[in-house]
Amino acid sequence: MRVLKSLDWVLLASICSLAVLGMVTLYAAVHQGNPDLWQKQGIFWGAGFLVFGALCFVPLRLLGLVCWPMYGMALLLLLLVPLIGDVHMGARRWLDLGVMNLQPSEIMKWALMFMLANWFATREARGWVEILAPVLLTVLPAALIIMQPDLGTTLVLLFAATALIIAAGLPWRLLGIAVVAGLASLPLLWHFMHDYQKQRVLTLLDPQSDPLGAGYHVIQSTIAIGSGGLLGKGFLHGTQARLHFLPEQHTDFIFSVLAEEGGFIAVALLLSFYALLIFRILWIGHRAHSRFGSLLCIGIAAMFILYITVNIGMVSGIFPVVGLPLPFISYGGSALVTMLGATGLVMRVAIESRGQIPWQRPGSPLA
Repeated sequence: MRVLKSLDWVLLASICSLAVLGMVTLYAAVHQGNPDLWQKQGIFWGAGFLVFGALCFVPLRLLGLVCWPMYGMALLLLLLVPLIGDVHMGARRWLDLGVMNLQPSEIMKWALMFMLANWFATREARGWVEILAPVLLTVLPAALIIMQPDLGTTLVLLFAATALIIAAGLPWRLLGIAVVAGLASLPLLWHFMHDYQKQRVLTLLDPQSDPLGAGYHVIQSTIAIGSGGLLGKGFLHGTQARLHFLPEQHTDFIFSVLAEEGGFIAVALLLSFYALLIFRILWIGHRAHSRFGSLLCIGIAAMFILYITVNIGMVSGIFPVVGLPLPFISYGGSALVTMLGATGLVMRVAIESRGQIPWQRPGSPLA
């Protein structure tokens, strides 16, 4: 009962709002093709909320103790993917568990956030000595994930880790060196990219160069988004989705279904829910009574920001197609359950911080 009184109801309301909008949009995307996916997603939501609720009762100090074993388990699962992983659409990213396909990279994203938050909970990122181990522990899983290949998840992993390290006090001098090194490594990255990944980048510059091949996804998606107008074509009346012109319309390109049928109003509603979620996570992090909880919220918020930005930019033709789901909207069990688990930890931060003095950076007048 004490936990219920300490819940952050704004955070919970934003998640429930996204759940309703996500299930409605998914129904519109699959009801003519494979309606079983809608029922499965409902089961995933149920499982995810169970994980969410369970993590609300897990003390953060316990999470700090298990973050290293969690990271090790996620790393082991990533190592198993090249050996026994299932291949779907030319990529080996999943492990078949019988009842469901598990994507270890989804677990690693959150395990890495927990590990980095725990690492910097007792130290500042002021020099190479403090950041060398976290960088190595980030690069190792990133290399395994990009080999699957999964460029989108790799970018999320690197972006969220960078945001957390910056929040931990990384000096601007070291940040500048890292940015220059990253830009200098782009030719090397291009050399190791797969042919289809290179084609996606080139197609971004000129989708019409291959309208029936690499540019097909973006062209059909932008047609759907543009045809929605202000109010949309109406629920279950989107022609691009109904006639199956949209590829992967229930996963990566589900935003196009929402924009076509709900128009600008539905898109604005979705972005409002996302803004509420992210600002609430950052607010909870700001009010956290521990450095660990504060950094954890920053890392989780950064991950959501990149997911949302890249997915919407991808389907709008702004970014290359990299295969990132739209949080809480796209179909998928691994991503949904892990995202709900992450927000459950944010809720735990809020519960432990209720009525306590917020954490302050060492050396500040209120510390």
